[in-house]
Amino acid sequence: MKKVHVVSLGCPKNRVDSEIMIGLMQGEGFELVSDPEAADVLVVNTCAFIESAKEESIDTIFEMAQFKQSEGGRAERLIVTGCMAQRYGHELKAMMPEVDTFLGTNEFKRINAALRGELPERTYITPGSALYDADEGRVNTVRGGSAYVKIAEGCNRTCSFCIIPKIRGKQGSRPIDDVLTEARFLGGAGVKELILIAQDLTSYGVDLGDQNALVKLLRGLDRVDGVEWIRMLYMYPWNFSDELLGLLTEDNRILPYVDMPLQHISAPILKAMRRNIQRDKQADLIRRLREVPGLVLRTTFITGFPGETDADFRELYDWVEAVEFDRVGVFTYSIEEDTLAGEMPDQVEDHVKVERRDALMELQQGISARKNAERVGQRLRVLVDGVSEEHDYVMEGRYYGQAPDIDGVVYLSFDDGGEPVTPGQFVDVNIEQATAYDLLGVVIPDSPLLLGGDTLALNRARVEL
Repeated sequence: MKKVHVVSLGCPKNRVDSEIMIGLMQGEGFELVSDPEAADVLVVNTCAFIESAKEESIDTIFEMAQFKQSEGGRAERLIVTGCMAQRYGHELKAMMPEVDTFLGTNEFKRINAALRGELPERTYITPGSALYDADEGRVNTVRGGSAYVKIAEGCNRTCSFCIIPKIRGKQGSRPIDDVLTEARFLGGAGVKELILIAQDLTSYGVDLGDQNALVKLLRGLDRVDGVEWIRMLYMYPWNFSDELLGLLTEDNRILPYVDMPLQHISAPILKAMRRNIQRDKQADLIRRLREVPGLVLRTTFITGFPGETDADFRELYDWVEAVEFDRVGVFTYSIEEDTLAGEMPDQVEDHVKVERRDALMELQQGISARKNAERVGQRLRVLVDGVSEEHDYVMEGRYYGQAPDIDGVVYLSFDDGGEPVTPGQFVDVNIEQATAYDLLGVVIPDSPLLLGGDTLALNRARVEL
C-alpha cells in the first residue's frame, strides 16, 4: 500500500481530526511515514484561525509541494484538509495547482478516497464539521499517558473577532454514551489523562436540549476504569453553572484546572467583542473559582482590539496584576475578513498591539515566576510524558496544573543514579528548582511505578536548570 506523510497544524481540535484520518488510513492498510521524502502521498491538515496560522499553513503546503515536484521526488499526490481548505479551498484551487485535493472540515473522512485518487473534483467543501464516533478507530498521537477527546464541534457564539463559527459551523455535541464508550476504550488502552476539548466546552449538550450535559458527562467519566485525570480546556465563562463549579471541589478525578479564555475585562471592549458577559459577572466568577482549593486558572487575552484605548488596556493590566492568574496567553488582535471586528473603526496600530502584549506578558512572567517558586519544596504527583524536546537526555512530565503543549513542564532529576521511568506512568517528585514557566524535581526513589532496566537510562543523572 502507499506510504503517507501527515502534517497537522493548529489546535488540539484539529489534531483530533488528524488522528481520525490516521485511523481511517491505517484501517485500509496505508502506511504512515515520518519522512516526507519517503511518502507517496502528502497530507497537510491546516489551520486558518488568525493571520499567523494562515501563513504557517500556506508555507507548509508549499514546503510539502516541493517533495512532490522535485526531480526524482517520490510523492504522487498532495492533499490539503482542515480549516484553510474549508475557508479558502475554492480560491486556493486556482492558486495552488500542485494540490490535488482540498477536503473541508465536513469532508475530511473522504481521506482514503483522496489517497487513492478516486475523487474526480479537486475541492470537497460542504458547510459545518464532521463529528466522530467512538467506533471510528481514531489513533491517539499524544505522547505519554494523555489523549484529547473532542466532545463537540462548531460554535453558536457570535464573538465579533472570531471566524470559527463560519468555518466549523454551528455547535454539534456528541452523545454522552458515545463519549463514555471512547473514554472506556482509552482507559483500557493505558491512557491516564483525558483532556476534554470543544470550541465552547461549557455549552456542551445545549444543542441536544440538555443544559446540564457537561456535568452528567463528567460524573460518568469519573467512573471510567484506568483514567486518573480528567482535564477540561476552553471553558467559556457563560454556562459555568454552580454544579459544574461544585464538581471541582469534590473528591473525584476531575482536575482543579480551569482554562477559560476571557479576552478582556474592560466593559466597552467586552461589549464590542460580543462576549455576552459583563465585567462584574466575569470578575465575580473568577472570585468564586479562586475559592476552589488548589485551583490552577489559565486564561487568554487579546490586545489591540479595535477601539481599545490606553485606559482600556490599563484596566486590563491592573486587573491581571490584581487577580494573579496562574497561566496567561496573550495574542495581538488579528483582522479577519468576514468578521464584525474586521469592519470596525478605530483599528489599533500593529506596534501598539505588540507593545501592549509584551507589557502584559512581562507582568505575567513575574507572577508566574513567583507562583512557581512557591512550589519549591512541595511534593507533586507527576505524569511522565517522555524525553524533553528542549533539554537533551532529560525526562519531563506534568503535575495537574500543567496542560500539554500550552503550559510548562516538570523536568525529572534523580539522586544516586535513580531508576528510569516510563512515559505514561505517575511518579512522586520533590520540587527543587523553578523558572517562570517550568519546574525541576527529584523523583522520589520509592515512588510507585518506577521501572528498572536500561530502557530509558539516559535520565539517570541529576539535572540542573
